Amino acid sequence: MTGTTRFLALAAALTLIPAATDAQMSLSADDMIAIQQLYAHYNLVLDAGDSEAWADTFLPDGRFGNSVGRDALVEFATNFHASNPGSRHWNTNLQITKTAEGATGTVYLTLWNTSVRPATITLTGIYADELVKTSAGWRFRSRVVTPDRPSS
Repeated sequence: MTGTTRFLALAAALTLIPAATDAQMSLSADDMIAIQQLYAHYNLVLDAGDSEAWADTFLPDGRFGNSVGRDALVEFATNFHASNPGSRHWNTNLQITKTAEGATGTVYLTLWNTSVRPATITLTGIYADELVKTSAGWRFRSRVVTPDRPSS
């Protein structure tokens, strides 16, 4: 490597390539897997009627729609399961983006009713999520579901 080449390489490393901020750096593979497992666990425990485990996928002051805080989340999940026997949540096209506070997630939702034959789709939509890494693992800070609307 010549002196000029070394100088150009050093200049590029020091001044021409901006340093990435924490929010711009990608999540680790372990974090990505843990977040994917959080999404799967959320669906499985809600469909199984385990309201306590479902509420545990959120921060203690987490929000799902109008339900804020652990007690409200447990109540929502209990009522959802009682009103939707045979429900199966199916998520696809998960996109996770690192933020300064943790991550955001976006995923498509298809909600199936398996208590009828043939099984039917009862809802489609998209979730917009805020996620935070805690000492107990990744948790939802908030989840907003926007149902798909038929075109007019």
